[in-house]
Amino acid sequence: MAELPIAPALRAGGSSRRQFLRAGTLGLVGLGLGDWRRLQASGPTAPARARSVIQLWMAGGPPQTDTFDPKPEAGADYCGPFKRPLATNAPGIRIGELLPRLAGQADKYSIIRSLTHGSNAHETAAYLMMTGTRPSPDLAYPAIGSVVALKRGGAPGYQGTLPPYITLTAALGRFSEAGFLGPRYRSFATGGDPSAREFRVDGMSPARGLSQERLQQRWSLLRDMDRLAAETGKARPIQAAEDCQEQAYELILGEGRRAFDLSEETDAARDFYGRTRFGQSCLLARRLVERGVPFVTVNDPGWDTHANHFEAMRQKLPVLDQGFAALLEDLAQRGLLETTIVVWLGEFGRTARIVPDPPWNGGRHHFGQCFSAVVAGGGFRGGHLVGASDARGETVRQRPVYPWDLTASIYKLLGIDPQERLPHPQGCVACVTPLASGTAPSGGFLAEIM
Repeated sequence: MAELPIAPALRAGGSSRRQFLRAGTLGLVGLGLGDWRRLQASGPTAPARARSVIQLWMAGGPPQTDTFDPKPEAGADYCGPFKRPLATNAPGIRIGELLPRLAGQADKYSIIRSLTHGSNAHETAAYLMMTGTRPSPDLAYPAIGSVVALKRGGAPGYQGTLPPYITLTAALGRFSEAGFLGPRYRSFATGGDPSAREFRVDGMSPARGLSQERLQQRWSLLRDMDRLAAETGKARPIQAAEDCQEQAYELILGEGRRAFDLSEETDAARDFYGRTRFGQSCLLARRLVERGVPFVTVNDPGWDTHANHFEAMRQKLPVLDQGFAALLEDLAQRGLLETTIVVWLGEFGRTARIVPDPPWNGGRHHFGQCFSAVVAGGGFRGGHLVGASDARGETVRQRPVYPWDLTASIYKLLGIDPQERLPHPQGCVACVTPLASGTAPSGGFLAEIM
């Protein structure tokens, strides 16, 4: 498949963080929270089986052959030192040898082994996977999280003091998440490190490091300005944003802040997930969907392993195994997995054949021709395989799945019509997925696991 062109809107980066903060109506604190309450007027257009999504995003591109599509029979040039895949508790399914806890949870998830889009460029591939649409010179589409924020931000169980789309912890970058929907639907990135002794949600304000006391003093100053404006009959320019201010400070200082307070969890629970940034982010994601947040992304960097790949995998895979498996088990025990979709993926996979020569020294490069993803919960059945790669993991052998097939299936389980139109500021025709126009190749919904 030919490399897809990058739309100008992607090269430009869309709305920058500075523009996002400028768009927030609370100028003093700089939070883009003003319109979240308005999202409560929007709901799903069809009955929903899922209420929330936890997206585990492996930034850089995780290797399919070392994780959920092992190929030991292909030989050392392809599998490297990982020659002993693990049988799982789902009959006939094997996964990578460094994922023993996930092997014991395979009845809860299904593996898609035939994802394809053909792009080996980070920006284009991330856009394809995050939006479920193809790049266009005319429209910069929103990420699926932004669409869910638009459609599910007012659904029953959502607590309006929390953003409907949250990223733990660093912003995704590479493209404008909100696209033409605008800054109000952009993901709220917390910043910080939840595995640290004191986790601070430092993405909430550009004035980082301010104490709660100082923030409260600023809030009191705003109140004094409002009283003065009322006495003089002159409206303060941002007076119309008072609801936004209330909500912003509620998130920083009030009940909303408790969602991010991992000290409320037992040491045993925190150890269960692993005291790593990824593990504790998975625990935070569970806390957020418990409170009705519709879409949470756990952004895990470090998967762009062009060089010294296997050394990196010996560090990354045990951390992934513990955090991901703990999340599935915890959600299931709490009765949340039935209503929470968990999806594991990256922008593409890695080359099946290892690159042994310097400077790569056993690396794997970008590969968008055939790669894997994992889905669980929220209406997706576990213990199944979708599609298949060839004997080396290089091409789709059976049942190609395109990014929009996956996102359309997620939308459907959330009660969002994949063919309905999205609001566009200039009135352009833009639908939730390209399936509406019939112009994109498609394998259809993931009906075999729904």
